[in-house]
Amino acid sequence: MSIHTRARRQQWLMLAPALFFLALLIVTPFFMSIGLSFTDQRLVPRPIPTRFIGFTNYERLLTDPLFWKAVGNTALFAALVVPFQLAISLSVAMVLNTAIPLRGLIRTISVFPLLLPMSVVVAIWAVMYRIPTGPLNAIYQLFAGPDAYIDFIGSSSTAMVALVVLSAWATFPYQMLIYLAGLQDIPGDQYEAAQLDGATAWQRFVYVTWPGLRNVNIFLLIITTIQALKLFTQVSIMTKGGPNGATTTVIYYLFQQGYTTQKVGYASAVAVVFFLAVTSIALLQRVFLKNEGEA
Repeated sequence: MSIHTRARRQQWLMLAPALFFLALLIVTPFFMSIGLSFTDQRLVPRPIPTRFIGFTNYERLLTDPLFWKAVGNTALFAALVVPFQLAISLSVAMVLNTAIPLRGLIRTISVFPLLLPMSVVVAIWAVMYRIPTGPLNAIYQLFAGPDAYIDFIGSSSTAMVALVVLSAWATFPYQMLIYLAGLQDIPGDQYEAAQLDGATAWQRFVYVTWPGLRNVNIFLLIITTIQALKLFTQVSIMTKGGPNGATTTVIYYLFQQGYTTQKVGYASAVAVVFFLAVTSIALLQRVFLKNEGEA
């Protein structure tokens, strides 16, 4: 047996445990969902046997206004949180990449939100959003009067924005750390050359920093978009999809159909459509945003 063959065999043996659990926990449930989506399967067994109903679940899905409202809410959340979160992450990373006092301490503090479980983050922001005496309303009352307040999570016009701010704060350290690594990978002589040519700070960002972060931006755009489309925990704990369905997302809608109303077959159809949609979005991003150096 050649050295090359032994090396390939060793690689596959090392990958085998990960591939096994990937197939067991992701691939197999997905194909089970496809099968269930063509049935009227219920969460709790019934005396009546499960029936094959063809494309009925998909037909109902495509004509359900609540589903399309959930799709719109999910798209709105992703459109708001992705640029907002990436902008915050890049801004903080650029600050931490400079020689500021106590830089090590500030870096440690900045990753603190990432260490907290999402349930704890939601509890913290529930206090921040509390009416009428929460910290944010206390600041608002300094300008609008002692009796004024904003119902951040109880109003259809502000609930989604409140979730965007909460979610961006909770997970921006992950993107920030990747941006920080990307910034440190940009050769310093490029900045020196630009400075010698008289480039301003903004010009150095546009012509040196931003092009140098191209591959990082592509990676983070895809990852952050996928995570945004999977929004569930914040909605489940804080808003329950309200008010008036303003924060119901596709995943929360799936949860309601599968567990609240116990329509597992219909929820499986939602899961299949959601998986195909997210995969298509990720692939389109990958096609149109090629890494530097790719054909």
